[in-house]
Amino acid sequence: MNTDAMNTIDSTTPAAGNWAVAAEHFATPDATALRRAYYAEVAGRYWKRPVTEAEIDEGLRDDPADGLVPPTGQFMVGRLDGTPRACGGIRLLDPVTAELTRVYVDPRARGTGGGAALLAALEAEARALGAGRVRLDTRSDLVEARALYARQGYQEIPAYKTGPYAEHWFEKVLG
Repeated sequence: MNTDAMNTIDSTTPAAGNWAVAAEHFATPDATALRRAYYAEVAGRYWKRPVTEAEIDEGLRDDPADGLVPPTGQFMVGRLDGTPRACGGIRLLDPVTAELTRVYVDPRARGTGGGAALLAALEAEARALGAGRVRLDTRSDLVEARALYARQGYQEIPAYKTGPYAEHWFEKVLG
């Protein structure tokens, strides 16, 4: 099992602000608030309206994060200057393939390097879990996410799974 020191990635370039990304259980108050913000954004975009707290509760119940714990996964929180502003999970699909899920950067922190710092930490965790590649699926309307993945070396691939919200599939071979 990894220690917190092994699961922390820092990005302190002036343009990026001060990002620290570390493993954190998905049920901590900060992780929960970020997962709720993630769901509110992706559901709101999909439904083209604000979501209610009850809808967020239902969405999180229907999509539990309990697989995002060692030894098969990990949840991570990114903090910008100490404030929680990003999150994401990694889970093993098979012994050599990990999947990104619930990747989110607060709109107030986009463009500050948090997405890159978060992906670097998630990829490091995938390697620690034994994965040689990372995959993900996303939707067409999540243009910021798709641009982030492309900038970080993810290539669009044919569908590797089906789902009601999967419209684009990406993969990155880890070096």
